[in-house]
Amino acid sequence: MAVPRALAVLAAALLLAAASQAGKYSREANEGLAAPGAKRREAGEFRVVRLNQVWEKAQRLQLSAVKLAELHSDLKIQEKDELSWKKLKAEGLDEDGEKEAKLRRNLNVIMTKYGMNGKKDSQLVDTNYIKDGTETDTLDDPRLEKLWSKAKSSGKFSDEELDKLWREFKHHKEKIHEYNILLETVSRTEDIHKNVINPEENLVKEEILHKKHRELKDKLRSINQGFERLRKVSHQGYDATSEFEEPRVIDLWDMAKSANFTEKELESFREELKHFEAKIEKHHHYQKQLEISHQKLKHIEGTGDKDHLNRNKEKYAMLEEKTKDLGYKVKKHLQDLSSRISQGLQHNEL
Repeated sequence: MAVPRALAVLAAALLLAAASQAGKYSREANEGLAAPGAKRREAGEFRVVRLNQVWEKAQRLQLSAVKLAELHSDLKIQEKDELSWKKLKAEGLDEDGEKEAKLRRNLNVIMTKYGMNGKKDSQLVDTNYIKDGTETDTLDDPRLEKLWSKAKSSGKFSDEELDKLWREFKHHKEKIHEYNILLETVSRTEDIHKNVINPEENLVKEEILHKKHRELKDKLRSINQGFERLRKVSHQGYDATSEFEEPRVIDLWDMAKSANFTEKELESFREELKHFEAKIEKHHHYQKQLEISHQKLKHIEGTGDKDHLNRNKEKYAMLEEKTKDLGYKVKKHLQDLSSRISQGLQHNEL
């Protein structure tokens, strides 16, 4: 009789351990983190569950090879930020929930950028790469549409310059969209703030609002500067002596000149921007090669030549990984540069 009783106790202990493990992984899933140590194919492409869900959804959509690679880079940046936030949260350093709210906003921007936010015609054309004709795209702003129409018919631009100008217009559209998302968030926060009774909580909410208003101010300044530049370029054409060509680099340089940098710091920042622009150009090159490889792969698939197909699949996989990797590095560098400028602008206001 002792043996069956011992077996029953052992079975109960094993069931309890299994339930404990199941609960642990269930909590990790609910928190949005894939189980550590799981194989990549089991845990998915990313360590954050909801980002895997976005990635899987994107693969079901008819996104181009370039857009998928670019989305992957965006999600890698989001993953890095979410994992950093999880550490902060564990240390009790995001009590007001502001960093978590910013992560949600950033993911909302990504979802909208690639047409995955459930709204029709919401997809934004990526400012990193223009491969399609621009006639099918809209700028959603009568002022921008008017400027673009005038620029196209002015005869001042070569085809290459028109592509570059279009990239600037689309970048400006994205900035307006991000501003509107932040504005909507601030409005909701202000509504919640009105209902706060606790004085200590009230101070915390006021600080959050102050930060968001400052962020709104920075974004609006950038939008206004960007529109003035578009207006000038559209009417006068590109200046051959212009220091930078990439829209995001131009934005950064304009903001840097308004920040509280010394002459030496500004000169150092200028040099770093030159390296950053070279990195972006390299990324553009690989994006174009990836698109060419994708089109070639589709053509070869129809021929039935398996050896040729396998060789091109290997080349395509190599280009895809390189494009993803460069995309991540560009976005990470942009994030770091923007943060430094933001600190300089905030210092101006103190």
